[in-house]
Amino acid sequence: MDQPAEIKFLGTAGARFAMARQLRSSAGVFIQCNNKKIILDPGPGTLVKLAHSRPRIDVNALDAIILTHAHIDHSNDVNVLIDGMTDGGLHKKGALFAPRECLEGENAVVLKYLRGFLEEIQILQEKQAYSVPGISFSTSCRHLHGVETYGIIFDMSGSKVSFMVDTKFFPELLDSYKDSDILIINVVLRQSHERIYHLSIEDVRELLGQLKPRKAILTHFGMPVLEGKPWELAAQLTRDLGITVVAANDGMTVCLD
Repeated sequence: MDQPAEIKFLGTAGARFAMARQLRSSAGVFIQCNNKKIILDPGPGTLVKLAHSRPRIDVNALDAIILTHAHIDHSNDVNVLIDGMTDGGLHKKGALFAPRECLEGENAVVLKYLRGFLEEIQILQEKQAYSVPGISFSTSCRHLHGVETYGIIFDMSGSKVSFMVDTKFFPELLDSYKDSDILIINVVLRQSHERIYHLSIEDVRELLGQLKPRKAILTHFGMPVLEGKPWELAAQLTRDLGITVVAANDGMTVCLD
């Protein structure tokens, strides 16, 4: 039986302080479409959240893992997921999609001995198309962040579902994420900061005012946003912009069918 196309936010904490204090979970995002299962950005606690999810999500049933960048709040559980997905390498399967920096250099985050457990590893580059059989996606322009970072744009059940992950605001984002039906945005700050390469609520207001998606979902909250009550900030954006804006909660599922 076909399973529903859905997105499940295993965790909604972003950046170092909210992650370290576990005020919300820092686990990644589970994506299911056309009977394929993907984890996007498996931060700390992803494996535990999969096991405790209702219904439980079997790590061995995963088909792919996507890393948007190497920072620990996005990649911490990638190795244990590869091990679990492949039965410790007994069954070679699955795919990993990641920027080159995640695999090469002194800050590579994927252990070399695990790489051979996978059927394939694909290097993410900006504005390129990729697929897991049954799900197609593309990358955005390279984000302005501390390491090589790309947003991910899915074609799911006839909808353009975009994940605008960590970045500083810059005009090229508008072209990469135009025509998104559902726009999921990582928002760490209340107000923009010149030296912090993350989006703020101010930036989100400008982005949504120009992009005008059918629905926006805010997630990956830093301390300033959590202290400001994300659901209230989202409600204010909805009133001001006339766009449905939702603040994600840990465990929230969005059904796309």
